Amino acid sequence: MPDGRTLTVVSVYVHTGDETSPERMAEKLAFLDAMTSRMEALRAQGRHVLITGDLNVAHREVDLKNWKGNLSSAGFLPEERAWFDRWFDSLGWVDVGRSLAGDGPGPYTWWSFRGRAFDNDAGWRIDYQIATPGLAARATRAAIYKARRFSDHAPLTIDYDIDW
Repeated sequence: MPDGRTLTVVSVYVHTGDETSPERMAEKLAFLDAMTSRMEALRAQGRHVLITGDLNVAHREVDLKNWKGNLSSAGFLPEERAWFDRWFDSLGWVDVGRSLAGDGPGPYTWWSFRGRAFDNDAGWRIDYQIATPGLAARATRAAIYKARRFSDHAPLTIDYDIDW
């Protein structure tokens, strides 16, 4: 990076979880705990850090179209969302997509193949770019690529002003 600090980019997939399986949810929460430790270790080394990927959690009500109907669904459980509260509110990580998109609702990055969820934009925002504050300050534009549907997800792209 121009400031001489290392940039570390981490691509993450967090499994969906299953609200009917305490074991699966325990695995997901243990992964989020380990992920938090790794995020903090990288930042403690003085790096710019970007965490990107499918985290399978909609953080706030504005992050899914039907939040009331999903209060007891994996991906929107209070214990999952609490990790995001900790990252953004306590530890100072930045949800770059949300910071550029504004207060919502959406933009969504995942839609069920059932019904007309994509056509009706009845989705979830579960794909993220999470950054250390110095890197997040260099973010200039966010977009969701919805022009062609090749998955139940649409890529979140973010431009960063980094002059190498």
